[in-house]
Amino acid sequence: MMASGVPFYMDPTFWVAGSFAVFVGGVVWKKAHKNIAAMLDERSASIRAQLDEAQELREEAEKLLNEYQRKRRDAEKEASDMVAQAKQDAKIMAKQAKADIEAMAARRTRAAEAKIAQAEAHAVKEVKAVAVNAAVAAASAVFADKLKGKEGGALVDRAIADVEGKLH
Repeated sequence: MMASGVPFYMDPTFWVAGSFAVFVGGVVWKKAHKNIAAMLDERSASIRAQLDEAQELREEAEKLLNEYQRKRRDAEKEASDMVAQAKQDAKIMAKQAKADIEAMAARRTRAAEAKIAQAEAHAVKEVKAVAVNAAVAAASAVFADKLKGKEGGALVDRAIADVEGKLH
């Protein structure tokens, strides 16, 4: 009997304690604790394998990330080098084009100056020829009036030949 005057088998605490003792005894007798421990060990091993696999995947992902970052840096460097080279080439081409334009302008200027000099020389030659012809005609007229006859004609012919030889 208990202190409250109720027999022990009527107390719910007795039955709960007894049920627990029977349950623990049954678990020990059936060796269920070994099966539970084996299942927990198996589950633990499975989780450990998953964690190892996740760690390997993470390391592989980090390697890939590092590789792609390196490739990106290399590509950016190559692109900046290409831009720098293109700018340098553009400067060289601009200088070359400027030099070509200046050379072409100089050639055209020289050609124009040569044509002008040629035209000037031709004009001077024509003016001299006209002057010679006018002088010859004037001299012929003057001498013809002054020197009439045979002697005058021979003198006029010599003078004309002499003037033409000196002017041409």
